Amino acid sequence: MKQIITLLLALVTTAVIAETPIDIGGNRGFRGMYPENSIHGFVRAAKIGVNTIQMDVVISKDNQVVVSHELTMDDAICSTPDGKPLTEADKGKYKIYQMTYDEIKKFDCGQRGNSRFTDQDKEAATKPTLGEAIDAIEKYTKENSLPPVNYNIQIVSSRKGDEVMHPEPPEFAKLVYAVVQSKGVLPRTIFASLDLRILQEIHKADGSAMTGLMSEKSTDVLETNLKDLHFNPTYYMPNFLLCNKAMITKCHAQNVKVIAWTPNEITKMTALKNDGVDGIITDYPDRAIKALRPK
Repeated sequence: MKQIITLLLALVTTAVIAETPIDIGGNRGFRGMYPENSIHGFVRAAKIGVNTIQMDVVISKDNQVVVSHELTMDDAICSTPDGKPLTEADKGKYKIYQMTYDEIKKFDCGQRGNSRFTDQDKEAATKPTLGEAIDAIEKYTKENSLPPVNYNIQIVSSRKGDEVMHPEPPEFAKLVYAVVQSKGVLPRTIFASLDLRILQEIHKADGSAMTGLMSEKSTDVLETNLKDLHFNPTYYMPNFLLCNKAMITKCHAQNVKVIAWTPNEITKMTALKNDGVDGIITDYPDRAIKALRPK
């Protein structure tokens, strides 16, 4: 009898996992097909039906919240205002925190394409402000009668970058939070970071704000990361290679949901869903929607 009950419980658990909708997020918008962190990429991700749009933010010299994963103009994809492609020799030369937004928006980061994503469209793309990006996405979804999307905003910060590549955490968190709040999307926004200090500042300012603790190292989530944070974030967000069923179960026991980044192969996405992950962030949200969303 005990074996039968165990089997039935396993079957029920499998069925629940299979039926639970998984949150599908577009990494940097829709990086597999469109320039990263671009308004066009964000809109295309919304168009195909993602639940969440992931983007990254940094700060300019004039305290604008700029959508960019890199703290400098990326020599692999960006060009100067006169159209000259940046090279490896220019690596780190154009620090965004030392540039005004008027200077930043003159650089193109789309027409060269991306050698890592050969299917990506080569099209003009400048770095928008966070406010501009949210406005464009909200406008598109409303005009096309699409469900509102969620936002997963990675705040790119580190201790060694303080006052050199970005403001210190209290100011950085304040600037980002203010934009999100002003746009009326706070209930749909996750503030994510690898920097525990940023999450602590967000939590201090608003205990109800959703936070996402990112991880790219093989450490124990419960005994190290959550302990150091001093509060349980809404989400734990590990690199998908670190994600497994045991870790997901531990997080769920602490009432912490799990979002994995950045699986691009359908087999990996499916395995994560079967392990019980709550969401994924992928460069190819079209693949994820086709493979993981109930027909």
